[in-house]
Amino acid sequence: MILYIGNKLSKHGNTPTSVETLGNALAEEYEMITVSDKANKLLRLIDMIWAIIRYRKRLSLILIDTYSTLNFYYAVICAWQSKILDIPYIPILHGGDLPNRLQKNRKISNFIFQNAKINIAPSNYLLETFKMHGYKVQYIPNSIALENYPFTERKTVRPKLLYVRAFSQVYNPQMAIKVLHKVLQKHPDAKLCMVGPNKDGTLDNTKNLAQKLGIEEHIVFMGKMKKEEWIALSKGYDIFINTTNADNTPVSVMEAMALGLPVVSTNVGVIPYLIEDGLDGLFVEPRTTNKKKKKIEHLLEHPHEAYTLATAARKKSESFSWIKVKEQWDKLLRSNKV
Repeated sequence: MILYIGNKLSKHGNTPTSVETLGNALAEEYEMITVSDKANKLLRLIDMIWAIIRYRKRLSLILIDTYSTLNFYYAVICAWQSKILDIPYIPILHGGDLPNRLQKNRKISNFIFQNAKINIAPSNYLLETFKMHGYKVQYIPNSIALENYPFTERKTVRPKLLYVRAFSQVYNPQMAIKVLHKVLQKHPDAKLCMVGPNKDGTLDNTKNLAQKLGIEEHIVFMGKMKKEEWIALSKGYDIFINTTNADNTPVSVMEAMALGLPVVSTNVGVIPYLIEDGLDGLFVEPRTTNKKKKKIEHLLEHPHEAYTLATAARKKSESFSWIKVKEQWDKLLRSNKV
């Protein structure tokens, strides 16, 4: 039996995380228990600890989603408990700021990552970082069910911008508002659609900024949407923008690539490993509103280039298909005899 520990919070309005998406996919072939769906952080931790104790005699492996925020300490405590009970565990690395954790919390990092059976990095960015620190690490990318993402050809490019991400300060959704404000100066018909749940109160700040700039009529806030709903919605938009200040492997960007949306993103964390600037997407530095505006206007003025970027991105997204990623997980899990 495999126990997969992470934040199962989609029923509370949050975006599904790896413990739900990857966990459900693996459960089709492996005996799998996933925890925890408790909204309260303390109760969630207790639920995780209790699951390890409850199933300890049946467990052959524990998978632990490992983030760079305060949720990092869930992984630390669960790894400590796993080690005491002599149950092998594998951290699955998600936090785009994990490299800073390795520097700031060296002793704790050594404990959790050196004692792991192996560490799984969904990006070459984290793969290289963890190798540099001497940890055992293997690259297995995040995956998408590619058949659910129809490629839409966009021979023309309109100033219709799409943002799909939770409203969290680290994702800097206010930058999308500022970019739209500048794009409107040259393209008064520009529109921005923002899809995602409110994670830390940033949604109100984003709406207030739009109102302050007087552009709220050009913006649609859709809130949290089901995957199939925003995929259908995406056909009405022509440019995908990612404004985050830190990142690991954003699934929404991978999805946009699969859908044929040219991506204009900040070049933080794993993004330069996910997208090659000028080949299958465009980069700007974080918080550089003017540069992002210029990249968007460049695509509007050069639709053929936008189409070329989108076509190359779709080709790259094929490597993220679950069929291919599943083979890597099967090889890993079978080698651990689970």
